[in-house]
Amino acid sequence: MVLEVAILNIKPGQSADFEIAFEQAKELIQSIKGYINHELKKCIEQEGQYILLVNWETLEDHTVGFRQSKVYQDWKHLLHHFYDPFPVVEHYI
Repeated sequence: MVLEVAILNIKPGQSADFEIAFEQAKELIQSIKGYINHELKKCIEQEGQYILLVNWETLEDHTVGFRQSKVYQDWKHLLHHFYDPFPVVEHYI
């Protein structure tokens, strides 16, 4: 199992809209082969900051199966305009 970790910094004043969009986007990621589960947590100390944790069966399920899919294009359309700066995504075993 591989854990994807991303710190998401949301543009000021857009957290509520981000949370609504994420509710739609989570259905997309859940449809991908190799997806196990995820958690999205809101930071207490830093307004507008979230951590996204996604468990995948393999690294390639995320980097190829998800990132090179049509579903990822829909994910990007829903979420990427909220980020500032764009998050660094790292993987852990």
